[in-house]
Amino acid sequence: MANLFWKAKNHVRSLLSTPFKTEEEFERLIYDNPVILGDIFPIKRQIRRGGKSGIPDIIGVDSDGNICVIEMKNTTVDANIIPQVLNYAFWAESNPDSIKSLWLECDNKHDDITISWDEFDVRIIILAPEILKSTLDIVNKINYPVDLIEIKRWVEGDNQLLLVNQLAREIKPTVRPSIGLEKYDDAFYKKNYNKVSAEQFLKYVSDLDDIVTKRNWNLEKKFNKHYCGFKAGFFNAFGIQWIGSKTFAYFIKISEAEAKKLSPKATKYQPHWKQAMYYIEPGKTKVRDYIPHFEEAYKLLTGD
Repeated sequence: MANLFWKAKNHVRSLLSTPFKTEEEFERLIYDNPVILGDIFPIKRQIRRGGKSGIPDIIGVDSDGNICVIEMKNTTVDANIIPQVLNYAFWAESNPDSIKSLWLECDNKHDDITISWDEFDVRIIILAPEILKSTLDIVNKINYPVDLIEIKRWVEGDNQLLLVNQLAREIKPTVRPSIGLEKYDDAFYKKNYNKVSAEQFLKYVSDLDDIVTKRNWNLEKKFNKHYCGFKAGFFNAFGIQWIGSKTFAYFIKISEAEAKKLSPKATKYQPHWKQAMYYIEPGKTKVRDYIPHFEEAYKLLTGD
């Protein structure tokens, strides 16, 4: 068992490793604190009544409009969980009307999330205190995007410290072409968005990537269906997001108070995603004008 030490100014304090008492406690923490899930908004949490009902622990939707089936285990997870979560994915694909009803019944759903109920994709998220690395070998063989996330907890007084660790999928050479998973590249954006706007989108992504590289920020660039994010582990610091077929904007993960201080000013603030949005006018908007904003988001996420 790992020991975690908290170093204050004048002393070092040992924190007590405190596993979750029950799966119910684990689920409630995640559902009540959706920031832990990054870009995923939880729609519905399953109410346990003595047994499973054949649906995931939590159903959510991410900022790309993918339906997320979230399974949580308060124990060490191995590859045996994969058949179970695949059944949940099949259920989600087969029951769009049921998920749509849950979405419509949700009181605090976000108007800026667009879901295509006729052709949505399904994303699988597995959370547990420990996930055996061998699970990745099975994940690499299935045609669903899968996030494997370890969450451990330490307690000091009334405070809790959570360690969130996303296991990275290993890219291995294969003699067969991969199928099933969409590839988000130049061709995808030019096909699904206005072609001229797609070229501008990619140019601004490249300019932002140059900023990240020159400042040696430890961030990974990741293209998605509706945005390109720059991430540290599981969480985005900032990126560029499509608003429509022709319009896109910087999204920057800073507080609303900080967004009000910085100039240029935000076009709008999205409190549910805890991010400021800055619409981009191709040819007029300069990436260098937003360096203080990106820097603040990077510091907030990494502590550097």
